[in-house]
Amino acid sequence: MKTTEIKIVVREFENIGELPENDQYLVEEARRITAMAYAPYSGFHVGAAILLDNGQIITGNNQENSAYPSGLCAERVALFYANANYPDSKVKTLAVSAAKNGILVNESVKPCGACRQALAEAEVRFDCPIRIILDGQDSIMVLQGVESLLPLSFSKKSL
Repeated sequence: MKTTEIKIVVREFENIGELPENDQYLVEEARRITAMAYAPYSGFHVGAAILLDNGQIITGNNQENSAYPSGLCAERVALFYANANYPDSKVKTLAVSAAKNGILVNESVKPCGACRQALAEAEVRFDCPIRIILDGQDSIMVLQGVESLLPLSFSKKSL
């Protein structure tokens, strides 16, 4: 038998003011777009902002549907828009924020499994890790790549 240890490094910041200026702007965009989410069932408004390598910032928010799971998460809305409209541009950084009743959630918001897998595919597609910023009132987490969110992920190597 062999034992393998998986190490995940997370940088944690107490507030948005501790982040570098570019990251602050991206988090502010993610926070701003939460207000435009369509979340009449959960009341959980999520916003995502993506910085592409061409300098473009793409935003997206969650879109719920009464015929669950026909809706889509903010991360995939932004990612799929970016891939459709800028197919040759790598995703450099993703910031995700969430609000309930118009108030930023306390704990750093985390992407669901489907979003993690979609982000993993984007990394494979462009052979480039994606910095991930997970926003919350109590802390902001910064991860260097989807492997930190989804170790042992399924990829084309698995096929």
